[in-house]
Amino acid sequence: MAHEYPTRRPTDREHRSDEAAADLPAELTTIPWIDVHNHAHTLSWNDREKFALSGCHSMVMMAAAYYWTPYKPVAPEDVRYLWDDALARLGPIRDAHPFDASLGVGIHTGARVEDYEELLDVMHEYCELDEVSAVGEIGITESQHVAGWDLEGQRDVTRRQLEIAADYDLPAILHTPADLRDADFPDRVHGSIPGYEVDSSLQTEPVLTGENPKREAIEIDVELAAEAGLPEERVVLSHADKTVAPYVLENTDCYVSFTVSYPWLLGVEPHHVAEVVAEYGPDRVLVETDSAGILRSDVFAFKRTVFEMYRMGLDIETIRQVVYDNPHELVD
Repeated sequence: MAHEYPTRRPTDREHRSDEAAADLPAELTTIPWIDVHNHAHTLSWNDREKFALSGCHSMVMMAAAYYWTPYKPVAPEDVRYLWDDALARLGPIRDAHPFDASLGVGIHTGARVEDYEELLDVMHEYCELDEVSAVGEIGITESQHVAGWDLEGQRDVTRRQLEIAADYDLPAILHTPADLRDADFPDRVHGSIPGYEVDSSLQTEPVLTGENPKREAIEIDVELAAEAGLPEERVVLSHADKTVAPYVLENTDCYVSFTVSYPWLLGVEPHHVAEVVAEYGPDRVLVETDSAGILRSDVFAFKRTVFEMYRMGLDIETIRQVVYDNPHELVD
C-alpha cells in the first residue's frame, strides 16, 4: 500500500507501489575487495586513503615500473632501486592505512633492460621475503619506450622470471600490451595534453605484427609459463578486455584481470567486466586498478565496478568471488 505524504503536491512515491521501490542489499557497501595490480606506493597518502575508504582489504603493489627509471635503456641498478624503494615504502604504508599491502617484483619489458641476468641472480632473494606475494608485472610487450627489446630477449627474460615464480609458488602478474600511439581521446577538443606522463611518441617499432597484439602476447606468455613449469592457475593476465577474455577463458586456466581505473586509455568500463562474468562465470575473473602516479586514474572505479556488476544482474556471492575470493586465493 502506497503511503500518503503531507507534501503540497504529489511525490513520485505516491504514484508507485511499495513493490516498485528498490530493495538494495546493504552488503554492496561492505564487500571487501583486493587489488592484485597497482602501483599505489607512487600515489599520495590521500589517494591511498581512498582505497581504505572504498573497502580495500589488501593490494599487491608492482615494484617493476620502467617509466620511473630516468634513463633508457634501463640499467640493472635502476630496476633494483625500484624494488628497494617500494620495499622501503611498504612498512609506512601498512602502518598508515587499514589495509594489507604486499609487493610484486619483476623485470618489466616496457623498455629494454640491459644485463638483466644480474637482476635474475638476486630476484630469488626478494621472492623469499614475506613482503613479496607475486612476480610482476612482467610479460611480452608489443613495443617499448625509447629502447626497443627484440622478441627473443623478451621471451628469455619472461620465461626465466616465470621459472622463479614456479620455484616459489608465487602467482605471476603479466602485463598485456596496449598500443598507446593509437590511443583515442574522445573528450579532447583543444591541444594534446595527455593523461599519461610517458611520451607515447617515443614508442619503438612493434615486435608483434599480428592483427591482435594483445592476444599474440598472451599466447606467448601462456606458452612460456608452460615451459617454466608454472601452472596456468597461477598466471594473471592483466589489462584484459573483451577482445581477449573469451580466448583466455575458453582455452586456458589463467585468470583475466580487468583494469577499470582509466577507461579513457584502455576502453574498459565496469559493465564490460559484468558482461564477461555473466557469460563465463566468476571463477577466473579479477578486477584491478593499476593506479599509479604517472597517469590519470580513479581508485574509486573499483567500488563502482562492484555496484555496476550488481546493476547488471550479478548476485552478491558472484560479485564477492570476483573481487575478493579469487584474489584472496591467489595472493593472500
